[in-house]
Amino acid sequence: QVQLVESGGGLVQAGGSLRLSCATSGSILGINTMRWFRQAPGLQRELVAAITSGGTTNYADSVKGRFTISRDNAKNTVHLQMNSLVPEDTAVYYCNADIASRSRTYYTYWGQGTQVTVSS
Repeated sequence: QVQLVESGGGLVQAGGSLRLSCATSGSILGINTMRWFRQAPGLQRELVAAITSGGTTNYADSVKGRFTISRDNAKNTVHLQMNSLVPEDTAVYYCNADIASRSRTYYTYWGQGTQVTVSS
């Protein structure tokens, strides 16, 4: 059973930084794209950042220049460094990844989410 577990969320003042991490576990044959999503109250879940297995990244316009996604392929982990946080970044952040487990078929898995709250 593949699991994704996020950590690193919390309460931070505007202008501060947080680093989110997502650890994977289970029987994993390979991981393609890994992503961070977020969902604020009353809003749809949105893609924040993504990184391919080769290291290509893309970001939502709202976080470009402030957030950095990275991954450790040896440890099957993904991180999100968030700098210059603003109250609008307040949301539950979810890790997401395309993972091949017991077969060569890739499925998308989600973590349970971690709360990020930015105070003004």
